[in-house]
Amino acid sequence: MQRWSNWGRTAAATPSSVVTPRDTTELAAAIERARQEGRTVRALGAGHSFSAIGSPDAGCALDLSQLSGIIHADPDTGLVTAHAGTPLHRLNAELDGLGLAMPNLGDIDRQTIAGAISTGTHGTGADLGGLATQVESLELMLADGTETSCSAERNPELFAAARIGLGALGVITAVTLRCVRSFTLAAEEHRAQLAEVLDGFAELAAGNDHFEFHWFPHSEKALVKRNNRCAGPPRPLNPVRHFVEYELLENSLFGAVCGLGRAAKPLVRPLNRVCAAAWSARSYRDRSYRVFTTPRRIRFVESEYALPRELLPEVLRELRGVATRLSDPVMFPVEVRVAAPDDVWLSTAYRRPTAYIAVHQSIGMPHREWFDAFEDIAGAAGGRPHWGKMHRLDAAALRERYPRFDDFRRIRAAVDPDGVFANPHLNHVLGPVDNSI
Repeated sequence: MQRWSNWGRTAAATPSSVVTPRDTTELAAAIERARQEGRTVRALGAGHSFSAIGSPDAGCALDLSQLSGIIHADPDTGLVTAHAGTPLHRLNAELDGLGLAMPNLGDIDRQTIAGAISTGTHGTGADLGGLATQVESLELMLADGTETSCSAERNPELFAAARIGLGALGVITAVTLRCVRSFTLAAEEHRAQLAEVLDGFAELAAGNDHFEFHWFPHSEKALVKRNNRCAGPPRPLNPVRHFVEYELLENSLFGAVCGLGRAAKPLVRPLNRVCAAAWSARSYRDRSYRVFTTPRRIRFVESEYALPRELLPEVLRELRGVATRLSDPVMFPVEVRVAAPDDVWLSTAYRRPTAYIAVHQSIGMPHREWFDAFEDIAGAAGGRPHWGKMHRLDAAALRERYPRFDDFRRIRAAVDPDGVFANPHLNHVLGPVDNSI
C-alpha cells in the first residue's frame, strides 16, 4: 500500500487501503466495510496540516478528489454548495466566474474546503472570522453510513461542533457557504521597525479590513501588509514584477538561502537580517482571492497559537527576547494575524477577539527549541493551538482552553461511539471516545 505523508513531512502512515468514492453511495459502502472489519476511516484532504490530524494511520484512507466542484450557487443570496473535496484554488476560480467570492481566506489555497474548515483555517481581519464562520450548513456521512445535514436551525449542536470537527464526527460530503459579491482589494505592503508595529498594533488591526505582519526573528524589521476593499477595476502587479518577486525572490532565491542556512548554521542570523532588509514595498489592486493567497513552494514546519488580541504586543516582545538566545537560529519569518470572536465550539477564536502568532522553520533545520519556547510563552498567555499545526498539548490541557470541549466530546461519542473516525492524534488531543459522557 502506498505510504501517505503530509505536505510538511511531519506525519506519515501506511493505510490498509485507499478508497476514492465517486458518490455518497460508494462512500457509505467504504465506511461500512471498514467498520465491519474493525478498521478506522480518515478523509485525506490535501495533507496541508502540520499535525498528524489527517493521518489515516493503518486504517482506510478516503480520497475525496472525485467529490469536487460546485453543486449549486445562488448569486442573489450568495449561498453556494460545493462538494467537500473541492480544492480552494478551484473553488475561488469557479466563484469568481459566478461573480462571487469568499469574504476572507488564508494565504494558502491548496487545501480542500472540508479540510480547511475542519481544522480551523483562517485569514486575517479584526472584524472577520475564520473559514468555518462562513459555513451555512454541512452534509455529513456518519459512522453508521447514514447521511445527515446540520445548520444553525437543524441539528444546531452538531453544527456548532462540526464546523471545526477535526474529522472526528463524520465525513463531510458537501458544504454550503455564505459568499459575497466578488470584490477588489487594494494591497499595501511596506517595511517598518518591529517596535513601531507593536506600538501601533491595535490601531493597525482596527483600521484595516485585513492586516498582518511578518518579522524575521533575528532582525528588527517587519513587513506590514494591509488589504482593504476598494472600488474600481483590478490593477495587478506587472507580470514580470510578479514573477520576479513571488517566484524568484520569495520562492527560488529564499529557498536557496534556506539551503545555505542548513549547510552553514552561523550564517543564518546575518542571512535573516539580509532577507528582512530585502523586503520591498508593494502597492496594487486585484481580485480578492488573488491578493489573499500566495504560492508556497518552500517546505517548512509550523506552529501557531491564538491569543487574546490585547496580549499580542507583550507576547511578541517576549518571543523576540527568546530569539536572541537560541542555540539553533531561525530562518523563517514569524507571521501575525487577527480574527473576530465567534461561536464555533473548537474555534481558536471562540468568544474572544484574537491575534495569531505563527512560527516556522525550514525543513531540515532544528525547530524544537524555538517551538518549545514559543509554546511556553503562548501557553502562559492562554493561547490555543491551531488544530492543523504542530503543538504539544493533550486533551487535559486543551479542555482548560475551550469552554465547550466536553460538549464536543459528548457529540463525538453520540455520532461515532466506536471511534471509526479516530486516529492516534485525535485520541491524544480529544481523548478516546467516551460513551459515558
